[in-house]
Amino acid sequence: MAPARSRSFDDPTLDCPVSPETVGRLARATPGDLPDLVEGIPESTRARLAVWLYGRSHTHEIGVRIAATCDGTSLRRAGGLIGNALYDLSRRPYAAPTHGTRVSGSARISLGGSSRHA
Repeated sequence: MAPARSRSFDDPTLDCPVSPETVGRLARATPGDLPDLVEGIPESTRARLAVWLYGRSHTHEIGVRIAATCDGTSLRRAGGLIGNALYDLSRRPYAAPTHGTRVSGSARISLGGSSRHA
């Protein structure tokens, strides 16, 4: 009997539907190479993979691109509401998320309160 590998919640492969080697190949691939790399993966597994990748900031775009190879039913089955949103997002031209970016010319916010007294 082979020893069981200990897993923790910090384990990035937890719940990943494909091998870490496959994820590595997908991460290094150009957008044009992705369809060929996922061609042999069953659609239900591709849908779970798209949801899994989309949930990580560094593989967000790859998740959207793989979701574009899946139908809406598979994505909804794999990710519920997230799968539904991912389906919609994958049918639009990709736009990188803007969360965490600073907009130039934004107003300064003070946490000190108003300087006027009532």
